[in-house]
Amino acid sequence: MRLGTFRTEQGRARFIAAYEAAMAELEMPDRVTDVSTSFGCVRSYTWHGDEPTAPPLVLLPGKTAGAPMWAENLPGFRKTGRTIIAFDALGDAGLSVQRVPLRTPADQALWLDEAITALGHDLVHTVGHSFGGATAATHAVRHPQRLVSLTLLEPVFTFGWPPLSLFGWAALTTLPVPQLWREHALASIGGVSPEEVDTAGPTGTLISVASETFVSRLPTPRPLTTAQMEILRMPVYVAIAESRSLAGGAPAATRAERRLPNATVEIWPDTTHSLPMQAREPLSVRLRSFWSMADATAPV
Repeated sequence: MRLGTFRTEQGRARFIAAYEAAMAELEMPDRVTDVSTSFGCVRSYTWHGDEPTAPPLVLLPGKTAGAPMWAENLPGFRKTGRTIIAFDALGDAGLSVQRVPLRTPADQALWLDEAITALGHDLVHTVGHSFGGATAATHAVRHPQRLVSLTLLEPVFTFGWPPLSLFGWAALTTLPVPQLWREHALASIGGVSPEEVDTAGPTGTLISVASETFVSRLPTPRPLTTAQMEILRMPVYVAIAESRSLAGGAPAATRAERRLPNATVEIWPDTTHSLPMQAREPLSVRLRSFWSMADATAPV
């Protein structure tokens, strides 16, 4: 398996410009760090909170979105008072630099664990959206002692397989097709209209440019087995979209509720796969309560 890479230097330059524009939508981080792992250098952004002893939030983005995808959610998350760390996923479009192939889910879990260690943290609350949710779940299965809680927002390949249409639309975004076709494919993946993709601002532009210019070569996740789900004894919050879910919809929610030992599973009305952005205010309130509860029940 080869490494994720930009198709051309011109494409990389386009991506960097789009990335910088999208990052400008976020509050300026207090710390920007490139940390070394066994698989490459991972870009991280840290916003310090006023509760230094509280376990930090670790944010894992959806595919091709990078850390900038959290622009709309960061203000609400900041109200927790805790430190927040956002990573660019290794092997995906972003400013992380992959140097060794990621061949298995265990590899995905290892780079994340090494990055958390490199930043000096022992216990964390991990939050993942879409493919970031799959990575967060994979890490939690293999390093459960690390987590105070696990938050999965429309996590693909976690509690069930996504619809077959996802594979087709995702493949289309990587081809040299007209921009209208690309926007239609991205809209279908995100569960929004093409018009919404066109007006999604810097983050929408970033995702579109990333899908066009970057080739990701990552292992395809597999849904968790029942045995793996039973390992996840920390508090787990799962948010599933009411419509056009890529996480598996109601069947995935039912499986998570039945098999996870300590889970809160909710289907959010009037949302699609873009749930974190579509329900940012009520979701933020819900998660702040969940994280506080998890802190209160964590082993001393």
